[in-house]
Amino acid sequence: MKRLLFLVVLVSSMAMAQEVRISVPYTRFVLPNGLNVILHEDHTTPMVSVNCWYHVGSGREKPGRTGFAHLFEHLMFMGSLHAPEGKFDEWLEAAGANNNGSTTSDRTNYYEDAPMNALALPLFLESDRMGYLVDAMTPAKVDAQRAVVKNERRQSYENRPYGMASIIIDENLFPPDHPYHWPTIGSQEDLSAASYEDVVEFFKKYYGPNNASLSIAGDIDPEKTKAMVEQWFSDVKPGPPVPPLSAQAVYITQEKRLVHEDKVQLPRLYLSWLTPPSFTPGDAELDILANVLAGGKTSRLYKRLVYEMQIAQDVYAYQASSQLASTFQIVSTARSGHTLSEIEKVIQEEIERLRHEPPAQREVQRAINQFEASFLNRLEAIGGFGGKADQLNAYFVRTGNPDFFNEDLARYKAIDAGDVRAVAQTYLRDAGSVVLSIVPMGKQELGAGK
Repeated sequence: MKRLLFLVVLVSSMAMAQEVRISVPYTRFVLPNGLNVILHEDHTTPMVSVNCWYHVGSGREKPGRTGFAHLFEHLMFMGSLHAPEGKFDEWLEAAGANNNGSTTSDRTNYYEDAPMNALALPLFLESDRMGYLVDAMTPAKVDAQRAVVKNERRQSYENRPYGMASIIIDENLFPPDHPYHWPTIGSQEDLSAASYEDVVEFFKKYYGPNNASLSIAGDIDPEKTKAMVEQWFSDVKPGPPVPPLSAQAVYITQEKRLVHEDKVQLPRLYLSWLTPPSFTPGDAELDILANVLAGGKTSRLYKRLVYEMQIAQDVYAYQASSQLASTFQIVSTARSGHTLSEIEKVIQEEIERLRHEPPAQREVQRAINQFEASFLNRLEAIGGFGGKADQLNAYFVRTGNPDFFNEDLARYKAIDAGDVRAVAQTYLRDAGSVVLSIVPMGKQELGAGK
């Protein structure tokens, strides 16, 4: 009887847990200049995060003039009309705040995490560089940050082991006129060729309040915070209307095999495919597929390549979701004495298995559980990259609903083994991949053969 009672309580508890909906309440309003503002109260700690998304990334650039969005990630910290150069970080640090920025092909984002009693400071700083950056920008500042970005490209791509892989892959996945063909950091030639006037024009076109959204989360009073936002941002003039980012659908009809010699000790294999855009059917399923293949030491590829056969140092897979199109990638580094052809053979065998036979439900459930745990863990933070302020902005831009948390998680919890098999069949096509081998200098024989 006690055992029966325990089971009833356990089942009831599980049912209640399944019925709980994630809710992140918010207030949203739009200023007359077009700035979208999202406010969320979280009194867990006396902190606040101010998160600004500009709906411009490297995808808004033009061939021959790339790297501008990332260049502005640097220029936005170089002083504006009422915040002299060097004061942005100095004032925030003095208030106990921290800040950062990042750029992707789809957006540029900046955040400040500060004590709640210092909220006015990040609002002032964000509004000043939104409205008055050009007033303080000079050709000398542009040239200085241009040099910094060019050096960053050398350090992060050209001179880093395996650093050119992402650039080579994107150039072969996407045609030259596609917004994702070029890297976010731009090319050395384009950065050198950009004039001061080109840079100013880009800012005036894309960095107005009507092409931005501001998310504020933390220990706030919504009404008082709204008044503060109106105080600091209402005088910022809007820019010209910005049409939605668009591009023709891309489809690869034949396999591309590439070998790149680099100053590396061990060869590394990259298999890449074009996949559906973020939040569209197949996107979440491919996240789960990546976990089944290479998500941890019990995953299929890790067990075979690293543990059992011991021909690889590592292996990982991921779905890189973006607005216009996504990419699915499997990456593995060979152990000394082994070739990438050996590794590719095993990877292709496991892909073929998934095309013909769904994974075990326990594999799928393990992947879903890991994703859910990570998802819920991110909800504990209000600031930084991926915190609630950032996520509210991301959901608003991509779905129109800042509180898309429950719907997002539901995409994953609804996946079954048949769904994972279906996306493997549909997207991991032999004739639709880019196979890149990065090999030591003069060792092309270590690459993946045809």
